[in-house]
Amino acid sequence: RQPGRSAVVTLAMAAGPPPPFEPSPLPTFPEEGFGEKFLRKTRENPLVPLGCLCTVGILTYGIICFKKGNTRRSQLMMRARVVAQGFTFAALLGGTMATAIKSRQ
Repeated sequence: RQPGRSAVVTLAMAAGPPPPFEPSPLPTFPEEGFGEKFLRKTRENPLVPLGCLCTVGILTYGIICFKKGNTRRSQLMMRARVVAQGFTFAALLGGTMATAIKSRQ
């Protein structure tokens, strides 16, 4: 038998039973439609939609050049599309990191 063990048990018993657990209410959020959510996310990180538009525009122009037979311009546009996609991904990653850092503070 350890000498200090009975003192710890006695102190715990003297404190009484723990208070009943009362869960905190869950937060409520207003209903947000697609349009409102899209506008909010665009305001939070405007570079992602801009990158998406650039990617689609470059892809469309590249396909038009391909259909017209301008293979040199078509290949250039496909390379530009990859660069635009990289920019969009970097913007998405940067926005995610900024949001995570902001939520920690």
